Amino acid sequence: MMGNKKQESTLNRSKLRTHKHLFTLNDAENKALNRYINQYNVSNKSKFIRETLMQAILRKFEEDAPTLFD
Repeated sequence: MMGNKKQESTLNRSKLRTHKHLFTLNDAENKALNRYINQYNVSNKSKFIRETLMQAILRKFEEDAPTLFD
């Protein structure tokens, strides 16, 4: 059992978020973000922004990936 906990701990450490990115929004962007968060009851703004950003990035990678018939 102890070996499993150590392995889980090691796996979790590799997923720790250690890289910070800072960005700024203009008034209109900030207003839109806050409106969305309030309207859709987003409880964790950081998680929402991170997941939304990563979805856009992964979608773009998928679109740009070569296909068999290109």
